[in-house]
Amino acid sequence: MKAIEFTEPKKITVIDRPDAGEPKDDEAVVRSHRMGICGTDLSCFLGKFPFFSYPRIPGHELGVEVVAVGKNVQNVKPGDKCSLEPYVNNPSSTASQKGASNCCPDVQVIGVHNDGGLRQGTFIVPARKLHPGNDLSYDQLALVETLAIGYHAVQRGNPQPGETVLVIGAGPIGLSCLEFLKLIPDISVIVMDQVAGRLDFCSQHLGIHQSVVFQPDGSHLEKILAMTHGQGADMIIDATGNPNSMSSCLEYAAHTGRVVYVGITTSNLVFPHAPVFHRRELTLMASRNALPSDFPKIIDLIRSGKINTDVWITHRIAFDDVPDGFEPFTHPDRGTIKAMIEIQ
Repeated sequence: MKAIEFTEPKKITVIDRPDAGEPKDDEAVVRSHRMGICGTDLSCFLGKFPFFSYPRIPGHELGVEVVAVGKNVQNVKPGDKCSLEPYVNNPSSTASQKGASNCCPDVQVIGVHNDGGLRQGTFIVPARKLHPGNDLSYDQLALVETLAIGYHAVQRGNPQPGETVLVIGAGPIGLSCLEFLKLIPDISVIVMDQVAGRLDFCSQHLGIHQSVVFQPDGSHLEKILAMTHGQGADMIIDATGNPNSMSSCLEYAAHTGRVVYVGITTSNLVFPHAPVFHRRELTLMASRNALPSDFPKIIDLIRSGKINTDVWITHRIAFDDVPDGFEPFTHPDRGTIKAMIEIQ
């Protein structure tokens, strides 16, 4: 079978891989139909992602078909359409035992730490990481993982009635956060990005009309304060992965505010402690991956029509076109919200 490999930074190779053998008792054999391209994939291609090594078959945002299952598998059966939860944790680790499988120290993310689903044949995954959605399309199922990242970040921040939430960065992860924030009653949501077109997308397709264009000179802070009656935001989600944004975003927070970092950077972060972090008694949190229970909740929200995934997919690319057509997705001026690779 053909598979696509990130051989080294900025180099893509088409390789051959054998189809999967028989699954073990708790495993499943699956075939990818759709793969969403996310910021992680772009960073891996460019050589900027901290947990990625080469060579590697990418692909963790997947809509897959179950081909075969081991004898102990009860949650899925051959023919099922599923979203893949790509975070393979060690169930016996302390973090997993505490219910935090998303940040298990032994976690291996399919398509990042080991080979993923950008291949035309079959491969094996732990069956417990499959979440069926037979009435959803493979496009929808491939988007569940991105949405789960945003859902988990929103849950970490725990917005309350009457609060204002500021989301910084209107890329796919920021948009995922907005999808769930808009479903919470009695909160005010503001989105900030440096690209006005992304803010237009939020207004037109997500109903988020309060927006701020980031200004390099810092003048956007005045607008944020004006929109929050001089108080700042009660909760901030920074989805940029930009160290400058992640350092400065604490200045937008209200006293006793909460800041959630869902973006990832390899840089050290520096922010004012006494005049901002300490004086306002802020809470700073990280949000990593998502929890197993998030996936069926999101599948139900898509099924009910509360989340419309159709507006997300702005570009499509065929499997055979990936070697020559992947690099342009790294350019922000292309205007991509979500690109989908059609594998089968």
